[in-house]
Amino acid sequence: MVETALYLIPVPLSEGPLDNVLPQRNVALVSQLRHFIVENVRSARRFLKRCDSNIDIDALTFAELNRHTPPGDVETMLAPLERGEAVGVISEAGCPAIADPGADVVAIAQRRGHKVVPLVGPSSILMGLMASGFNGQSFAFVGYLPIDGGERARKFKEMERRIVHDHQTQIFIETPYRNEALLADMVRTLPSHLRLCVATDITGPGERIVTRPVKQWAGATIGKVPTIFLLYQ
Repeated sequence: MVETALYLIPVPLSEGPLDNVLPQRNVALVSQLRHFIVENVRSARRFLKRCDSNIDIDALTFAELNRHTPPGDVETMLAPLERGEAVGVISEAGCPAIADPGADVVAIAQRRGHKVVPLVGPSSILMGLMASGFNGQSFAFVGYLPIDGGERARKFKEMERRIVHDHQTQIFIETPYRNEALLADMVRTLPSHLRLCVATDITGPGERIVTRPVKQWAGATIGKVPTIFLLYQ
């Protein structure tokens, strides 16, 4: 019998074998849960079937939590936990509640005194930082950069200031189809003393994590694949 708690269940970043990135404990625990809070029901169901092909998906309950979920609906998602039943949180990829709407339901669980259990699994943010060679003592994940050119330029300046004055690694992402436009913009805009790490398809078959001076990325291609960008001096 699984202990009553809110379990934060990481999801693989690629379609490779589960046992390459998830401990057996995760897979065994998932098979015992009956209630899930998920970012997308379809992908969550697919992930659960990968964990255990014998899972009776139709016997499970799913509450969808994403950027379209009304704030007032979030509290009701913990109803099974209030009844003493364990609940799992699943994001689209990587670790729940890290750059993920799952943080909202975790905050409520903490306020209500429920046990919250984070499970081991892949985080592209941390794995990119690990492999970058940049400062791992002080870093910031700033999410998506502004699309507007003027606002993006101001964000670049802000990040440069934090790198130079605070010695803080800056980590950010982009929608895959805009990867190369962002890369070209950085080559054109950022000062040459900065270094850029481009981490693509982390844990996947096409994984490539490369750090070089910004200007040396001129003309490079990334492709429309999940990518983490990191900047430092």
